[in-house]
Amino acid sequence: MIDGTGPVGGERRRLFRSAIDRWLGHVVERTEKRIARRQYFRPPGALPEVGFLAACTRCGACADVCPSSAIMHVRAEGGLAAGTPYIDPGVQPCTVCPDMPCASVCPTDALTVPPALWEGYRIGRLELVAERCITFKGTPCGVCAEACPVGPAALAIDEGGHPVIRSEGCVGCGLCVRACVTSPSSFVLTYAEG
Repeated sequence: MIDGTGPVGGERRRLFRSAIDRWLGHVVERTEKRIARRQYFRPPGALPEVGFLAACTRCGACADVCPSSAIMHVRAEGGLAAGTPYIDPGVQPCTVCPDMPCASVCPTDALTVPPALWEGYRIGRLELVAERCITFKGTPCGVCAEACPVGPAALAIDEGGHPVIRSEGCVGCGLCVRACVTSPSSFVLTYAEG
């Protein structure tokens, strides 16, 4: 009888452990690829996606307290993300509440209120498509800057009357995307990294 303590047992254990580690590595890799298929703009204070999906209980408390009704839930077809909260800036952008009630109410810390609230936090990353913006065609506007809840620290109008995104201050809420008078919008919101 082999008790697992000798050289054969130790080698067997090492080989078994190596096989398990390889298998788990493949499972994690496949899971990350499935998650990456569809990205969602998560509510403020969200953990990175893999951790968020593991921590979120899909309770809906964040959506219940959102004063602007910006938080929706991924449908059943969303696979691993089904039932989790997300924001669709094209439907209803986040209004950048000063106290982040959505994160405050989360029972599992899938959403957490950062120590400095919005400072350094990003829902998305904003880009300007100058070819679409009417200010670059000589028409004064400024609707985007008026819609920005952060103000000139995030989106300002320069001396030429053109919008200027200040990425260090912009939280990527999407309010300017929705407010923009051009169709399609002169602003594009992409997924924040990290």
